[in-house]
Amino acid sequence: MRILVSAAVLAVGIVIGAAVPAASGLVRDGLAALGLAGPAAGPAPEKAGHDHDHDHAEQAEAGVIRMSPEQVAAQDIAVAPVTGGILARHLLVPGTITPDTDRIARVPARVVGTVVEMRKRLGDSVRKDEVVAVLDSREVADAKSEYLTALVQVELQTINFERQQKLLASRSASESAFQSARAAYLETRLRADLARQKLSALGLDAAEVAAAQRRDEATPTLSTLRRYELRAPLAGRVVERRVDVGSAVGKEGDPADLYLLADLTTVWIELSVPTLDLAQVQEGARVTVAPIREGGESRAEGRVIFVSPFLNPETRSARVVVALPNADLAWRPGTFVTAELEIARDDVPVRVPKAALQTVAGARVVFVRTPDGFAMRPVELGRSDDEAYAVKAGLAPGEAIAVGNTFLLKAELGKAEAGHDD
Repeated sequence: MRILVSAAVLAVGIVIGAAVPAASGLVRDGLAALGLAGPAAGPAPEKAGHDHDHDHAEQAEAGVIRMSPEQVAAQDIAVAPVTGGILARHLLVPGTITPDTDRIARVPARVVGTVVEMRKRLGDSVRKDEVVAVLDSREVADAKSEYLTALVQVELQTINFERQQKLLASRSASESAFQSARAAYLETRLRADLARQKLSALGLDAAEVAAAQRRDEATPTLSTLRRYELRAPLAGRVVERRVDVGSAVGKEGDPADLYLLADLTTVWIELSVPTLDLAQVQEGARVTVAPIREGGESRAEGRVIFVSPFLNPETRSARVVVALPNADLAWRPGTFVTAELEIARDDVPVRVPKAALQTVAGARVVFVRTPDGFAMRPVELGRSDDEAYAVKAGLAPGEAIAVGNTFLLKAELGKAEAGHDD
């Protein structure tokens, strides 16, 4: 009889459970009480869903991001070992580019004369000792003539002196004749030396003058006696041309220079540093320079070569000079720039680039490379510079961390947390 009642209850329960799913739990409980069904269990699909959420939650709580090496490479996540390094602190100071005064030279008119050749135009490049102009000068002709005449006299008096020596040795000449020849010989040597020094004062080489005279003797129609060549004292460019062909130079009231030359392969940056910051600026310090206005110029690095010991009484600041290489001539004198003066260099045992850091739940974190992917790790930061931070705690040298595209890893963590919330 009991079996028939149980079968009837089971049949009714199946019908009710099919019609009203919510009632199936009550039916199962009833059957369990009769010993005909096991304990109530949740539907298998619903349990699988809870397991999936649990995995996401576990991943989010642990800060673990599972990624294969192929996925890391595909997302271009750069990884590098943690090392120590230098943190450099800087002082920002505005400045102006000026020519290097050691690389500016004038081509002076050292003699009175007339310009007959101007071989360089404005903007032309010149080499050191290259002839840039030629003058016609009576003063030069006189100096050359005096020297050439002295050379002839020295030659004649040398022959006479040597002859008198031989005669005296053979007792064919008197002592007085020998002494007279000797005195004339020494006098002409002195005159030749004085004439040579005069040529040197005019910037002329005595040997070249003598060689030019011999060439002139072979070509009588051409004379270099009055010709005076002006040479570039340094390599650079012509930045000013102050006379033209036919101009008189050298006299009072005449132009003193023919050209102004500048070598701009190195320029200076004039800075004015306030008194409060001056103690931090040292000669030899690195300086990074950038144009105030964005343009074609790129950033460049120079060095402090001079810190003035005097203060400007009006501005209470000191003059600081920076030497800046300018091989491509991109930095033009007169340009306003911003200079980052390095005022401190700290050696730290653990240093991470700023690109490696992310902020998660208000904490600064990095992503440490693991065999399965990455693990988020909070770090305690110390001093910083423009590129990196010192790490006080949380990382050790040698550990591999993500240093590029770390925002993608942070996004993966966000996805895991979102899955847990759902």
